[in-house]
Amino acid sequence: MDEDTYAASAGAPLRLLLVSDTHVPKRAKRLPEELLHAIDRADVVVHAGDWVDTATLDLLEERARRLIGVYGNNDGPELRARLPEVARFRLGGLRWGVVHETGAARGREARCAALYPDLDVLVFGHSHIPWDTVAPGGPRLLNPGSPTDRRRQPYRTYMTCTVVAGALGEVVVHRLPGR
Repeated sequence: MDEDTYAASAGAPLRLLLVSDTHVPKRAKRLPEELLHAIDRADVVVHAGDWVDTATLDLLEERARRLIGVYGNNDGPELRARLPEVARFRLGGLRWGVVHETGAARGREARCAALYPDLDVLVFGHSHIPWDTVAPGGPRLLNPGSPTDRRRQPYRTYMTCTVVAGALGEVVVHRLPGR
């Protein structure tokens, strides 16, 4: 696990933006403006896969102060060459992981507790369904949904959260208007 190179300074909260399943340009021509502005305000952006094109990765690498991402099942060889399947890192005193798929919703908490017992927080994607639970004896599980493809959800979404004094603070699901 990487050293905690992004601890909050002097007790200031560390601001994270969590996103997944952007699917540009297949499901949307571009990322929503609200999401782009949120990227600008974040200390760290975490992307849980299904970028679909390298242009989106390039954009987030250019725009984010720090970007941590993984590839998803819809990402081809170019993205897989640049991104890992699973990322583990320390951030704000917490042990984090990012992966695209965690399997079916049923049994997810127990499965993730068994697969990732060394993590405090696991960010995942794939379902396009926002998710925030705690696996008994395991990590907090966060899925930001999708900012471009709501599937059967009422809204397109992404998440923000803070880390303060080595603890995960408020986690907010942001609903995007339209489609």
